[in-house]
Amino acid sequence: MAEALFIIPFTVLPLIVFNIVAGIYGPGAWDGALFGITMVSQQQWTLSAADLMSLFGIACLFGEVLKSTNTGARAIVNHILSMLVFIVYLVEFIVVGYAAKSVFFILMILSLFDVLAGFTISIKAARRDFSVGRGEGV
Repeated sequence: MAEALFIIPFTVLPLIVFNIVAGIYGPGAWDGALFGITMVSQQQWTLSAADLMSLFGIACLFGEVLKSTNTGARAIVNHILSMLVFIVYLVEFIVVGYAAKSVFFILMILSLFDVLAGFTISIKAARRDFSVGRGEGV
């Protein structure tokens, strides 16, 4: 079970949640405010469903960046699956009507950052492991 959690990209979670919520409540589900707070400055701060979804995507990206520091076969499979998740985001953004929202675009870009950061961090970590293994860089 832990093996599957390492391999599956966390950025697929916002994709699943977005599709479930948009499928049940329609494309306008992301427009409404969840709650608001009056600040000391007397300005109203509101948190929308789209804001909350973006925060969820950022948290998933953080988990993916932490996972990308590992090297090995599982990390490579994770990077490949992350690329597939990004492709699903991209195709859905272009083709599916309810996905043509700013929040979905932000989630798609977070998925792209996952792909880029994952490959970059893994390459840097592999170089470090390779040079330490040869006795260099110590």
